[in-house]
Amino acid sequence: CGVGAIAALEPEDNVVATYREHGQALLRGVTATEVMAEMFGKAAGCSRGRGGSMHLFNVRQRFWGGHAIVGGGLPVAVGLALADKMQGVKRTTAIFFGEGASEEGEFHESLNLAAVWELPVLFLCENNLYAMGTKLERHMADTDLLHRPAAYHIPGETIDGMDVVAVERAVKYAADVVRETGKPRFLELRTYRFRAHSMYDAEKYREKAEVVEWQKRDPIELLVARMQAAGVWEDVDRERIEADVKAEVEKAVAEADAAALEPIEDLTKDVYTEVAR
Repeated sequence: CGVGAIAALEPEDNVVATYREHGQALLRGVTATEVMAEMFGKAAGCSRGRGGSMHLFNVRQRFWGGHAIVGGGLPVAVGLALADKMQGVKRTTAIFFGEGASEEGEFHESLNLAAVWELPVLFLCENNLYAMGTKLERHMADTDLLHRPAAYHIPGETIDGMDVVAVERAVKYAADVVRETGKPRFLELRTYRFRAHSMYDAEKYREKAEVVEWQKRDPIELLVARMQAAGVWEDVDRERIEADVKAEVEKAVAEADAAALEPIEDLTKDVYTEVAR
């Protein structure tokens, strides 16, 4: 979802993500060292080590988080879009969130305001069918997510989130429309989470056979197959890419480990403001 969507966005667009935003941050151009240093709590991190894994920000790349609160990025996205409209800037603000976030009050408030104020927000709902460990049908009376934006007269569409190319095409079209019209749109990216939610997740809420069935549509394997069919991919390419990625990660770990911590005298920087007496 992240690869297809961010490939379709323009450099000047805003991107807001959830608290599993590492992939989106890297795709947006935040360096592996900046991300790793942030996770190490080092001053060289993209948030100077103050945000940690859940709060990756980079103003240079117009990447606005990283939000640990479920649905917390939605009002931020609406605010960014409102600022652009007030300044007469043509820009799309893309906000990633999971289907579980659509149960939050701020989801409905954000869609409502985006519709009422006609704001250029592209809502990207990554629906992996499980809000942490709860299946969609167990917590939603209406499991058709497109009914939600429709209630606010926001156009919506469901996309195969396992198909990188399909996501890229859909987001490209939607982002261009949002940018030109200044009005919001909604895309449901229907996908699936292969791994457990966390290391403490016993994963007793779904059958292993279900996971295996979805793994037959692994996005990476689907893309490789498509590229092979088009004659633009060889197995040696995959080996080279994986070796390059491994080397980049090892370099990022080494640089983050060697980076300095923020000095103790900066403890209250950006936390308290000195009052003139």
